[in-house]
Amino acid sequence: MQDKTILVADDEMHVTYILTFKLQRSGFRVITANDGGEAYRLACQHKPDIVITDFQMPVMNGFDMCVKLRENPETARIPVVMLTARGHKLSPTEMSRTNIQYLIPKPFSARELLAKIAEVLAQGGVGGVGSGYADGSEEAGA
Repeated sequence: MQDKTILVADDEMHVTYILTFKLQRSGFRVITANDGGEAYRLACQHKPDIVITDFQMPVMNGFDMCVKLRENPETARIPVVMLTARGHKLSPTEMSRTNIQYLIPKPFSARELLAKIAEVLAQGGVGGVGSGYADGSEEAGA
């Protein structure tokens, strides 16, 4: 995973710090953003291999940022793993408007997140992985 870049977007500094630490220890280059607007700008500028984003963030939430990424031809194929509050749901229609490959509820396991990142990257990004929740269901709680 040496030459892979991950954009981490979360407004909770401790989450950003922990993710950056774990991802760098796993050999990734990491770029961080504190809100959805900054994340979108950085994604357009750096074209990361994958985006890890929180749903609830200031300026622009993670879902709206993912929609913008999908609509921009330069970022349309960047896969996303979204971190959500436990029980938060996105419909299949909402998911289809984005490149979200997995929704992972907080609190999350760093090991599980790293496994999902590896899976998405091994599949070559968008399209190779079934979009859904980390537990394999179509909707949270299903």
